Amino acid sequence: MIGTDIYQAAELLRAGQLVAIPTETVYGLAGNALNEEAVAAIFAVKQRPTFDPLIVHVADMEGLEAYCRDIPADARRLAGVFMPGPLTLLLPKKDIIPDLVTAGSPLVALRMPAHPLAHALLSLLPFPLAAPSANPFGYISPTTAQHVADQLGDKIPYILDGGPCEIGLESTIVGWDETGSAVVYRKGGVAVEAIEALIGPVEIRLHSSSNPLAPGMLKSHYAPRVPLLLGDIPALIQTHQNKRLAILSFSQFFTEVNPDFQMALSPNGDIREAARHLFGAMRYLDSLPVDCILAELLPEEDLGRAVNDRLRRAAAGGAT
Repeated sequence: MIGTDIYQAAELLRAGQLVAIPTETVYGLAGNALNEEAVAAIFAVKQRPTFDPLIVHVADMEGLEAYCRDIPADARRLAGVFMPGPLTLLLPKKDIIPDLVTAGSPLVALRMPAHPLAHALLSLLPFPLAAPSANPFGYISPTTAQHVADQLGDKIPYILDGGPCEIGLESTIVGWDETGSAVVYRKGGVAVEAIEALIGPVEIRLHSSSNPLAPGMLKSHYAPRVPLLLGDIPALIQTHQNKRLAILSFSQFFTEVNPDFQMALSPNGDIREAARHLFGAMRYLDSLPVDCILAELLPEEDLGRAVNDRLRRAAAGGAT
């Protein structure tokens, strides 16, 4: 059921059930992060391996402090500028957070969503919400309530509809290593350049084949069911001219391919618009009767770096 009633959503969550919620990044599959049965249900509904940790969502800074043992000075600087918003901080967890949430790690990923419905819902609840993206594990993340309904509608009782996601990419995840140096574990809705402008240079450490330290680190992820081939689109068209093709481009259309089978993420060449449209475009092309999707990278700047990360992982393999 799709609706906009935060009180119904809160009642279901208090009862230990799961609800899909909107955020400014993507829709999340939410459950009580302190209830191990609810957390286990998230993994089961998504068919997500339990070695892949979850992000915990809180309403405000007090909530952030309630579930971690320490917040480094640079983390507070980032929180002061980018929270609420598309930033997740990887911090030492308090024992109240179940090990299932963090896949046994002593660190918990915490964020404050900026979406008004998500914030209002969290403010009603006496517990935080574990909420990975509301889609089958490894598939394209949902950016509308209908995307969730199409994939998980028969598995959860309620989808809180907050409209299309404003950013359309998952949050950026930042943590600190044993030396106290900042590390970006996932590129996302806050550009790396913006983080470095505030706290200085950061290490970028994105992929893990197993037992990832942070959510969203698996090399093959965000993948359509149709193979996605990444490179120079005109050359790919020539190489695969005998196949049924779909095109995912930054701004151009190509005369060799049916225009109905093409998606230009931003005809005006706006990187943030392209980021907002990425997952919806991938879902549309994945629904077509084609043999493969040909795609190209965006300029490696601002949110283009995060979009390129998702494209490379989508090209690394089919949905898992």
